[in-house]
Amino acid sequence: MLKKCLLFISLLGLSLTAWAQEESAENLVDGAIYIPMQPPFVVNYGGTGRLKYLKTELTLRVNDVHTAAAVRHHMPLLRNAMVMLFSRQSEEAITTQEGVSQLRETAKQEIIALLESEQDEADVLEVYFNDLIVQK
Repeated sequence: MLKKCLLFISLLGLSLTAWAQEESAENLVDGAIYIPMQPPFVVNYGGTGRLKYLKTELTLRVNDVHTAAAVRHHMPLLRNAMVMLFSRQSEEAITTQEGVSQLRETAKQEIIALLESEQDEADVLEVYFNDLIVQK
């Protein structure tokens, strides 16, 4: 009888420990998750004429771990889309505050569209420029 009681108590303790670990794993990430797109992007832009360069570092802010996992998994696809987006920009589009804001929004919409084409949904909250250097 004593062995059965000890076995029951130890099983109860193990199940409570497992339950507590599951609960803490679910609550591990509370709020937004930030994912840097490394390494920095260096592209030439502006079409014909003298070469102009743009260097930028992006960070994505996502709302859940599923989107974060999808972003990490599809990073090569997302990076390619950003290189194409940055390389087709005009000088006016990246040298004004309005142009940079529009570029951030366009980047966000392209990332969301790509992720949604690869999976069900994408909860990308924001795209941030950590730095943006333009050489004319």
